[in-house]
Amino acid sequence: MGKITFFEDRSFQGRCYECSSDCPNLQTYFSRCNSVRVDSGCWMLYERPNYQGHQYFLRRGEYPDYQQWMGFSDSIRSCCLIPQHSGTYRMRIYEKDDFRGQMSEITDDCLSLQDRFHFSEIHSLNVMEGCWVLYEMPSYRGRQYLLRPGEYRRYLDWGAANAKVGSFRRVMDFY
Repeated sequence: MGKITFFEDRSFQGRCYECSSDCPNLQTYFSRCNSVRVDSGCWMLYERPNYQGHQYFLRRGEYPDYQQWMGFSDSIRSCCLIPQHSGTYRMRIYEKDDFRGQMSEITDDCLSLQDRFHFSEIHSLNVMEGCWVLYEMPSYRGRQYLLRPGEYRRYLDWGAANAKVGSFRRVMDFY
């Protein structure tokens, strides 16, 4: 069970909408989103309806303005509650499309792909256990991509415009 509250204005002011499940279209509830309070659960927010556009990962906490969640604008049009996972986390990353080339199996967070593996691109991956968030830049910065268990044969499959990955982490309610 999750709970998230969206506010039209900064610092939790203005019209608000409370949500506890996936919502493919938030446009009927508010016109802009400048602050968010996550009371429980981990959420992925999307810039456009139907889980499209820029993605923003939020966990429990307060976000008084959209820069706090690395937002590009005050446009949030859909959201999904990420299922809790209590087991192990496992993902395989590959240097080439279609699971070819060098493979590394991952079980924990990575602050810098370049520092840890000496490369900065992932062309395909297989998420075997748990949900993960990929970040375009090191230190969990830049564009974000939610990865659920499954096969991703090329970076387009997870919604990226290129194979550049700077960091990634497991979706957990705490760090």
